[in-house]
Amino acid sequence: MTSASAAWAECGEVSLTEMNWPSSQIITHTAKFLMEQGYGCTVELVPSATVTSVASLAENGEPDIVTELWLNSAGEAYLKLEAEGKVERLAEVFNPGGLEGWWIPTYLAEANPELTTVAGILANPDLVGGRFNNCPVGWGCRIVNDNLITALGMRDKMEIFDHGSGETLATSIAAAYEDKTPWFGYYWAPTAVLGKYPMTQISIGDIDMDVHLANQSAENANPGVSDFPPAPVLTVATSALTERAPDVADLMRNVSFDIEVMNAVLAWKDDNGASAEEAAVYFLSNNSDVWAGWVNDAAREKLAALIK
Repeated sequence: MTSASAAWAECGEVSLTEMNWPSSQIITHTAKFLMEQGYGCTVELVPSATVTSVASLAENGEPDIVTELWLNSAGEAYLKLEAEGKVERLAEVFNPGGLEGWWIPTYLAEANPELTTVAGILANPDLVGGRFNNCPVGWGCRIVNDNLITALGMRDKMEIFDHGSGETLATSIAAAYEDKTPWFGYYWAPTAVLGKYPMTQISIGDIDMDVHLANQSAENANPGVSDFPPAPVLTVATSALTERAPDVADLMRNVSFDIEVMNAVLAWKDDNGASAEEAAVYFLSNNSDVWAGWVNDAAREKLAALIK
């Protein structure tokens, strides 16, 4: 038996999270296709979420692989598992990471380059419509935004509009784009919204991690100014999996999506009412140059015959 066919025979069963949000589901179905068709694995999808996946790893050592684990949300429980050698971080699954920030439509940035910094916006609030579109109550970004708004004295310069839901926040961007009117506010990636509507992230200032961490507290008595740092978003595997199926671990060490590519796939999924599985096929069919660099030679040969 050749080494390639031995790897095929030895892959066996692999369990993989299917988180309850679209980008993670696309990553999961992409990985499932590559593992099954390229490496001969039998893949079980495990419905999960951030906290429940970490709890399951701690209690049961399962699933084998967690996709799109936002480290900022996984907390000390994940770090403890890592310190104990029970799990390994295989990759940062987004380049340059999960993004948060303040944005304006690109058509507005092109017409008014001075609006690409918060200082420029505060000097010209009318050019962004005199309004900041803030996060809904209960979101972590709402606390950070409110602290930044205080630190920057923005309430003296413009209306702070607190959205009631993520849907109205997204709709406000779509409405601005339809009429080509000003818009200024918070958003994040990967999302279908940033895949559909070209937006320019403005500079709030330098990134100061101490200030940013302090701004995550609603009790911060002395808010400061720091831009949002990219969030580490991980692919994680149990140490048992990396020992049992090293080829699969090597594959997942390579799986990383450019954030703009994922935004575009999410936008395609939304526009076409597609499933996560269909979106994964769409990604694979249109990005052979990307996934071909993730897989080993034997898998690449098998997959090339399937994906035209």
